[in-house]
Amino acid sequence: MSWPERLAERLKLKFGIFTHVPWPEGRNPKQLIEEATEQAVVAEELGYYSYWLAEHHFSRYGIGSSSLVLASNIAARTNKIRLGTAVLVPPLHHPIKLAEDGATLDLISGGRFDAGFGRGTAGYEYAGYHVNREESQIRFQESIKIIQGLWTTPDFSFSGQHYQVNHANLVPMPEQKPHPPIYIAATRTQETLEFAISTGHPMMTGVVLDHDDATDLCQRFVALSEQAGHRVPLSQIPFFRYCYVAETEEQARREAEPAMCWTQDMLQWRRQFTEGSEVYQKLDDFRRTRTEQPPSYDYLAEKRAIIGTPEQCVARIKEFQNLGIEYFGCNFDFGGMEQKTVLTCMELFAREVMPHFS
Repeated sequence: MSWPERLAERLKLKFGIFTHVPWPEGRNPKQLIEEATEQAVVAEELGYYSYWLAEHHFSRYGIGSSSLVLASNIAARTNKIRLGTAVLVPPLHHPIKLAEDGATLDLISGGRFDAGFGRGTAGYEYAGYHVNREESQIRFQESIKIIQGLWTTPDFSFSGQHYQVNHANLVPMPEQKPHPPIYIAATRTQETLEFAISTGHPMMTGVVLDHDDATDLCQRFVALSEQAGHRVPLSQIPFFRYCYVAETEEQARREAEPAMCWTQDMLQWRRQFTEGSEVYQKLDDFRRTRTEQPPSYDYLAEKRAIIGTPEQCVARIKEFQNLGIEYFGCNFDFGGMEQKTVLTCMELFAREVMPHFS
């Protein structure tokens, strides 16, 4: 048994990896998808528990528009690592098709699919699909009820405001019983949080919230889940953060800062689009003309990321562990870092950080 396998058996925290598959100017999309696949293969070898893909459309911010297709490619090249979506955006798809594709991925992977769902944030993605974003909440809730119903119930029917299902029998059914684990992203919308609580499924947190806001949200969810009778523990919530580890603090900043700034610039830029997107425009042009600055690197490194030496990263993660976090997701590949840099970071984190949580 290799050292990563021995380590994975001892870990008290589960460590996952999360990526948007970012696409900076000058990079080749095919290469980026190959690199994301390689990261998942290496992550399995290093003892990471899971690999999560985000769905985004029409933007360089992330090219995981067909994240279940990409996850199927990864499933064919791995054996143990769990494959998650953080998140699929159900209002942009027909729920029956999502149920079919998710079940197929679960079969291909041998029961390794974790289904994370969210409403997304970008209005231009809804505009591109010609879906009214004002209807997203009800479409979101109906879709999850349908997907879970199809995964568990023969001859399933549903009648909602936007979707109707009439005696449908899903083919194929998923490998995992009663169904693949379902996670619901709840970041800022109270109605989504209340829906997540009502379902009994764990919520998940994204990288866009500050540490304090993210931990407060998790603790509120656990308390309300207890009141609702579901009692979902904090340990089941995937807690995602930007992460970067290097041998020295100076090296960590030098390598992480440009990528972090690109990510925040893209986040700010894409919010300005109500239709179309930035794909065929230049980020430098936007930077010269914008009037509002994004959060500084120093702010992000302190409030939204885990960046530094192995010792510094261990100390910060232990703070989250002391609050009850037991599932920690690392976004190593942000802002289009070079693949060698990402893989080196993943290996150093597995070798020097993860053993402190066994």
